[in-house]
Amino acid sequence: MYAVKALYDGVNFKPEQPIEIKEQYKVIITFVEPVKKTGISKLSFKRGCMKGKMWIADDFNAPLEDFEEYM
Repeated sequence: MYAVKALYDGVNFKPEQPIEIKEQYKVIITFVEPVKKTGISKLSFKRGCMKGKMWIADDFNAPLEDFEEYM
């Protein structure tokens, strides 16, 4: 029996390391946990698409009241 980690994209399985097995094997596929995506994909937006949709408060750099006793 062999255990191999792989990623599944809804169509294909992509092993995380090379598999050097020359024979056919029956397999059992267990879905362990979803892959959490981090960050923003470069392909998910074009430059300037968020223009005018974000803002920074005028008092952004002002000290927070919650931390007054620590400062």
